[in-house]
Amino acid sequence: MNQLAESITDAMVINALIPQRPPMVMVDAFHHYSEGKVIAGITPSSSNIFAEDQRINASGIIEHMAQTVALYTGYQYFIKQQPAPTGYIGAIKKVFIHELPALDQELRTTAEVLHEIMGVTLVKAETYCGETLIASSEMKTVIASS
Repeated sequence: MNQLAESITDAMVINALIPQRPPMVMVDAFHHYSEGKVIAGITPSSSNIFAEDQRINASGIIEHMAQTVALYTGYQYFIKQQPAPTGYIGAIKKVFIHELPALDQELRTTAEVLHEIMGVTLVKAETYCGETLIASSEMKTVIASS
């Protein structure tokens, strides 16, 4: 099943699994992978591109959700010994941002795959700060054609 034995926080490993590059990287911890589910985290600092008034803004939370899905896809490719594909957000619906968290707190997003076919992945994502649900969405990501 290729589940993770422990969380990965090495930036070089994470960067090999996603197509984004600084300053757009919005995952710094890879906590869980299983078929149909991924959990990733980020602890944004004041230097984060999405930092605003000592908080992470809504765009940053949504980008973190999308990169969590990218991490899921990138790890699938890693297992097959292939480079992480480039993709993009195809659609977002049912987005609820309940709270903009303060900086220097870890956000954890769980993405559960609802449907996956031909490079299109539909997920339900929930982002927590501690025990508090701060955001949720349904998101469709698409792998770019080569």
